[in-house]
Amino acid sequence: MFFLPEHRRRAEFWEGVRDQGTVGLGIAAWGLMTGVAMVKSGLSVAEALLMTLIVYAGSAQLAAVPMISAGAPMWVILAAAFCVNLRFVVFSAHLRPYLMHLPRWQRLATGYVTGDLSYVFFARRYPHPGSTAAETAGQQAYLAGNCAVNYLAWMAASLVGVLLANAIPTAWGLGFAGILALLGVLSSLASSRLRIVSAGVAGAAAVAAWALPLRLNILVAIASAVAICLVLEKMRPGDPSAGARHV
Repeated sequence: MFFLPEHRRRAEFWEGVRDQGTVGLGIAAWGLMTGVAMVKSGLSVAEALLMTLIVYAGSAQLAAVPMISAGAPMWVILAAAFCVNLRFVVFSAHLRPYLMHLPRWQRLATGYVTGDLSYVFFARRYPHPGSTAAETAGQQAYLAGNCAVNYLAWMAASLVGVLLANAIPTAWGLGFAGILALLGVLSSLASSRLRIVSAGVAGAAAVAAWALPLRLNILVAIASAVAICLVLEKMRPGDPSAGARHV
C-alpha cells in the first residue's frame, strides 16, 4: 500500500508520516520487547522471525507465545489470538466506506498494515470519507504514510529483538518496558468512560483468574470486558429496552 508512488507524491502522505512519527519510538520499543519475548519464551530464531513477518500483531503474538511455550492446545491459542484481535473487525467496519472503491489486493494490504495507532490517527484526522476523488486520494495517502512508519518501526525493532534476544540481558527489564509501551497505547485508546470501564474490568478479571492454566486468564479478561460493555450499552438511557426493564 505505502509503496505506491502516487501516495508518496502527495503532501498528505508526509503529514501521516509526521503524525505517526510522534509515537514511532514507543512502537519500536514495543516491537523490540516482543521480538525478545518470543525467543526468551522458547521459540527458535527462525520461528520468531516467521511469526514476526507473517503475523504482524504484537498483542496477538504476546498472547500466543506464553500459551505456545506452556503447550496449550491449538484451539486455545487461536481463540486467544482471535479475541485479542477482535478490535480490528471494528476498525475495518469503520474504514469500509473509505476503502471499498479500491481493488481487493489494496484493501487486503491496507488491512494488513493498519495498526491501532494508525487507525486512531486516521479516524481523528478524517472523521468522514472523502466526497471527491481528490479528497479520497488524500485520505489514502495519509493512511499510507501513517502505516508506513508504524510498519517499519515495528518490523525493524522486532527483527532486531529476535536476532539479539540471546545477547540482551534479562536485567535490562525489557518486559517492563514493553508493559509501559502497551500502557501508552491503552491510554491513547481510553477515550470514553465505557472504554475505561472495560479496561479496568479486563485488568481485574485477568488478575483474579491468574491461577488458571494455559494463560486462560487472558480469555477470561476479554470475555469479561466484552460482557460488561454489552450490559452497559443496553443500560444506556437512550436504549428503549432499558426503560422497559426498569418498569
